[in-house]
This record gives sequence, structure tokens and C-alpha cells, in this order.
Amino acid sequence: MSVRLKLTLSYVSFLMLTGALVLAAVWVFFLRYVPTQAYIVPGSTGSVPLTVFPVRSRLLDVFAPRATAVLAFLLVFGFVGGWVLAGRMLAPLTRITDATYRAARGSLSHRIRLSGPGDEFRDLADAFDAMLARLEAHVAEQQRFAANASHELRTPLAITQALLDVARNDPNHDREKLDERLRAVNVRAIDLTEALLLLSRADQQAFTRECVDLSLLVEEAAETLLPFAEKRGVTIECPVDITRAFGSRALLLQMTTNLLHNAIVHNLPAHGIVQVNTSSGPGLATLTVVNTGAELTPQLVSTLTEPFQRGAGRTSGAHAGVGLGLAIVKSIAEANDGTVALAPRAGGGLCVTVRLPAAPPVS
Repeated sequence: MSVRLKLTLSYVSFLMLTGALVLAAVWVFFLRYVPTQAYIVPGSTGSVPLTVFPVRSRLLDVFAPRATAVLAFLLVFGFVGGWVLAGRMLAPLTRITDATYRAARGSLSHRIRLSGPGDEFRDLADAFDAMLARLEAHVAEQQRFAANASHELRTPLAITQALLDVARNDPNHDREKLDERLRAVNVRAIDLTEALLLLSRADQQAFTRECVDLSLLVEEAAETLLPFAEKRGVTIECPVDITRAFGSRALLLQMTTNLLHNAIVHNLPAHGIVQVNTSSGPGLATLTVVNTGAELTPQLVSTLTEPFQRGAGRTSGAHAGVGLGLAIVKSIAEANDGTVALAPRAGGGLCVTVRLPAAPPVS
């Protein structure tokens, strides 16, 4: 049985029950006061006998067929009216079902856009439209990611092939120089592969959560990257406070390291500064990394967390990376139920703010 038929039968049953109750009420509260017999006195003389008239039985004979006719009318009227009303009530659900079938066939651009009052069907349609929009954006992002990853992985392989072809055609080539170039290309390919694996691990949320002190992670990452920062003339300032977050220590350490490495690489050519702060709030643990650097527009900053998006002037140099640094940061933060906000710094540079769930109080 379809839902429409079930609703129709429900309407009919309720209408029949209501009609039967009304007729029963008429019988109980009205006909019960009608006398069983009536006595008719034809004259005033006592010699003429009284005539007995059966009132209640006569009324019952008249009431019963008419009550049956009323119930039959209510049955037909209820079925037809219930069928029409059920169809109108289920019309939005039909549109939602049609949109579901279209989405199942791969049409994610279709939207229901249900009009009318804000009832349950409207809320369901709006939620379904929002889900389709997020799903369409996610699929488009995955397609771009796959295309960009294929391009990035193909680049070191193509360079390797070109170097090998040159070495084959030139018997007097410099073996040490070729070996150095091949190693550099191979290191880049390894870095890209490891970054992709880390990004996949964060997306799958395959890790154990624990209480993590962000200040200790900042100190560890800063100590690791200090020689690299000194080599590039960048000063790291990290006046951090004890800030306990709840998440994966390994992933949060990788996130912090990526943020500091990104801030060091994309900084001023000399006398650059990286400022790192941690703070605690109601239910939140915040990590902020600010670096000096070139002027960035809000439009460019909004794309930096997408995979392989480096921006103008951010692809050169030996430590330019593979274009997944901030993408990994965003993925790790979201996997740990956090958020990442990027904003251009006044005077040049970037400000990255990561908000994570605070760790529960230690008993």
C-alpha cells in the first residue's frame, strides 16, 4: 500500500468513526427522551377507548435507513476527499523523491527550492538542498584535487625521464650532477606522496584523541625549525601559554610544524618575523601564527587552504613545498573538530587562527 492510500484510509476511518459517534450521540441524547408509546384521546367522553401509538419504534424505523445513508455518503466523500488531500499533502514529498533519484543518477546540480510555509516538508527540502550543495562542492573539490595531484605527481616523473634521456644521449654527462638532480626530484616526489598520505589519514579521522598541550607542540616545532629559520633570516617569537586541546598529538604537531614552516618560507627575504601565540577560551583552544611577508589580497587568501594553491610568487625556492601545507592544516583541524581562519596581515603577510576543542578538565 502506498503512503497516499494509507493516509486516505486513515482519513476515511476517522471520518466514519466521527459520523458513527455523532449518530450514536443523536440516538442516546435525543431519541432516548422520546416515549415508547403515545396515547391519543379521540374525545372527551370516557366511553371511547384510548388509541396507543408506538412513537420510538416508528422513529427508529425512519432514523436507521437515513443514518445508514449518511454513513455511506461519508464513506464515499471521505475516500474521495482523503485521496485528494493526501495527494496535495504528499506533493512536496514527491518532489523531494524525484530530486533524490536525480542525485542518485549523478545530477547534483538540481535543487528542490520548495516554496510555501515553513513546515516540516519545507525544512526537509531546504536541508536536502543544502546537502546537495555541499556534496556538489565536495565532489568538485575532489575532482580538482585528483587532477592537481596527478599533475603534481607527473611533474617529478617527467623531469626524471628527461634527465635520464639526456644522460643516455650524452655519454660525457656529469654523473655527480645528474645524481644530485635525480635525488632532488626524488625527494620532492617523496614529500608529495607523504603529504597526500597524511591528508588522506586526516580526512579519514583514523587516530586516537587525547589531551594535548599546544604550547609544548609550538616549542617542539619551533626548536625543530629554528636552524631553517635562522638560515633564512627569520625570527620566531612564541610567547605561548599552557593551552590544552583535545585531539591527536601527532596530527596536531604536524599541523603546527606546517604552519611554522609555511610562515618561514613565505616571509620577507630578510629580517622576517613569525609570531606564534596560544590561548584558552570557553571550550576552545586557540593557536595563532602571524608572519610578515608580501601583500596578500583577501581573494587570494581565501584560496590558500585548497590543495596545490600557492598563490603568486609562492612556488619558487628550494623550500616552496608541494602546495599542500595549509590544505593539510585545514584537514587536520577539521578532523579534530576545529576550524581554520586565514586573514591578510596589515602591512603584508598572513595571519592563521586555528580553533580546537579544549580538553576536558583534569580531575
